[in-house]
Amino acid sequence: MTISIWRYSHLLLAIVASLFLIVASLTGVILAIEPISNQAKGHDVVQLDEVSLATTVTALTNNFDEVFSLEVTPANFVKASVLTKDFETKDLYINASTGETLAEVAERPSIYSFATNLHRSLFLKSIGRFFVGLVSLLLVLITCSGIVLLVKRQGGIKRFFSKVQKDYFEMRFHVVLSRWLFIPIIIVAATGVFLSAEKFNLLPDTALQFEEQPKNSAAIAYATHTEIPLFQKTKLSEVRSVTFPFSKEPEEYFQIALKDKEIKVHQHTGAIISSASYPFVVLTSRLSFALHTGEGSILWSIILCIASASILFFMYSGFVMTLKRIRKTKPSTTMTDKDACEYIILVGSETGTTYGFAQQFCDALTLAGKSVFITELNSYTVFKNATHIFVFTATYGEGEATTNARKFESIFPTIQQPNPIKYTVVGFGSLEYPDYCQFAIKVDGLLQGQEGFSPLLPLYKINNASEVAFRDWVKNWSIATTTPVQLKVSESKKKRLSFKDFEVIERTSTNLDETFLLKLKPLKRTTFSSGDLLAILPENSEAARQYSIAKVDKAVLLSIKKHEKGQVSPYLYSLEKGELLRAAITVNRRFHLRKKTPAILIGNGTGIAPFLGMIQENRTSEINLFWGGRTMASSNIYSSIISKELSANKNLKVHACYSREGKKQYVQDLIAVNKELLLATIEKQGVLMICGSLAMQNDVLNTLDVLLKSSKYSLDELQHREQLFMDCY
Repeated sequence: MTISIWRYSHLLLAIVASLFLIVASLTGVILAIEPISNQAKGHDVVQLDEVSLATTVTALTNNFDEVFSLEVTPANFVKASVLTKDFETKDLYINASTGETLAEVAERPSIYSFATNLHRSLFLKSIGRFFVGLVSLLLVLITCSGIVLLVKRQGGIKRFFSKVQKDYFEMRFHVVLSRWLFIPIIIVAATGVFLSAEKFNLLPDTALQFEEQPKNSAAIAYATHTEIPLFQKTKLSEVRSVTFPFSKEPEEYFQIALKDKEIKVHQHTGAIISSASYPFVVLTSRLSFALHTGEGSILWSIILCIASASILFFMYSGFVMTLKRIRKTKPSTTMTDKDACEYIILVGSETGTTYGFAQQFCDALTLAGKSVFITELNSYTVFKNATHIFVFTATYGEGEATTNARKFESIFPTIQQPNPIKYTVVGFGSLEYPDYCQFAIKVDGLLQGQEGFSPLLPLYKINNASEVAFRDWVKNWSIATTTPVQLKVSESKKKRLSFKDFEVIERTSTNLDETFLLKLKPLKRTTFSSGDLLAILPENSEAARQYSIAKVDKAVLLSIKKHEKGQVSPYLYSLEKGELLRAAITVNRRFHLRKKTPAILIGNGTGIAPFLGMIQENRTSEINLFWGGRTMASSNIYSSIISKELSANKNLKVHACYSREGKKQYVQDLIAVNKELLLATIEKQGVLMICGSLAMQNDVLNTLDVLLKSSKYSLDELQHREQLFMDCY
């Protein structure tokens, strides 16, 4: 069964049941609070497994004129219905050992009575009960289909609880919470179905079949209940309720409900007159009721409260995800006829995120005056005028195609394009999954083997939907084709950025690599850490440029390479001390160095920036900084900061290499000769952090992969254990 069937089933069931689920969830939250508030009354003053039934019965008969019944509640309170010495009939909570009155049984609060009726029948009696039972069944199906989708998304059952790929709030927490709450939700739903079936008499007959016990003519009549052996050996923890004899006549007996059976006991001899074991259905019903209501357990009541509230969140987040997916997959511009377009963009997207990137690129090409057609991979066909084909695709599950790309592998070989095609494949995925961009790799292989197709750029992989990496690919494509392409920043993204004024307190001159340092001080109180990002949006520009931040002496320090034809770096270099810069800080928690954590920091070029702040903020940590530049002179711009930190932190070691002088090494070569240091840091629960160019990142990852093969670790495992972090561009 394809993933699309599971997804549409999941969505359709949620839509059908939505109104009833909202009511059931809201009332479920209220009703889950009732057992907690009851338990908080504290009437469980004795351990019931230490008190015999004889003790309690004797205490009650001594303290009250008449006792009608007693009941042990799920909260382990002992409740008695009695006639007091003032001839008043009362229901009381009592001390099981002494018979002392603890409190009167209060009338149930109206809010709980109202919520119960609404929860069970919607005030529609039998019709309402039917709908509630049906919705409970739908919730079981919704949960089951959701589990299937979750297993697929995570890449198999073994990875069910592995780290969740970062995404927007609703999607991320829809996945995170569902992994932990699907068990209580399915318990609530399944028990709801069972209890509804019981109300409609759809279960086997539960009437008790009492068996008469042989009469013992030699039975001794005891003077008091305390002397009855059965009462003495029966602990109150085994009792559910006791109905007392109406009079002292021998025909009147005690009717005692135990955990697994009911017995009728002669009030004078203590002999069992008859007994009946509870049918399995009754025991199951009792368990279902306890699991459904949380009675008797504060912990389970809290879990039920959270589960009920989470259903509301799942409904909200699920519909947000659906709307986002629809909006992202709907072209933002009117599409030209496919056969009139030279540029074709084919998309494989499961959640809509990849489609969003494809649409950005489509809009940029259109603004550049190109005729563009965008469609899903499943719709691949003959494009009469096409000369360029772009494939933007995610990978789903264990290296599988997304739903809208499942047909592509079978369709592609059967179609011959009339013109030679230059193609580019961009894969979207997460390094947290072992099958990173696997489907993109497969598609790239298909295109390579097709006659008339030639690659314009190598396969490009984008980790965790990195906007920076995507812009880097667009820039590379623009250079390769001499086509000026300008990506827009969406209005919603602009609104999310909180721009503030920063004062320039220092700007160095450029070194021989055209790199300079820019030091900024926020004019208003601003919280930031090394590894966060500073977004800058120059006037008349739609493209925000992000720079990784070093927090040095409480100021923002940026390391910037000046590009003569760039928009942002020349502007930043033109700033003088005292001038103001409008910029926004984006918190980048996934690239913060944890306190007191051993670390290997790996970077090249301007990628050293965040590490300059990290080594200052973590002067007691064991840190090894690996950095690669072109020449020794390239490092002079950072030497004053590094020298200061080397003298302040005896645990800091700096390993530098240069690609154009000396041994002519790259940073990955330094890593290769420090294998023992690498493994020792990992063994100490230390972290590896990589910042710099994407080309360097890929080379370092390849080197790490080789080094780790002879150890018990892997890149995938380091990602899951949060010991490997990357922020490359």
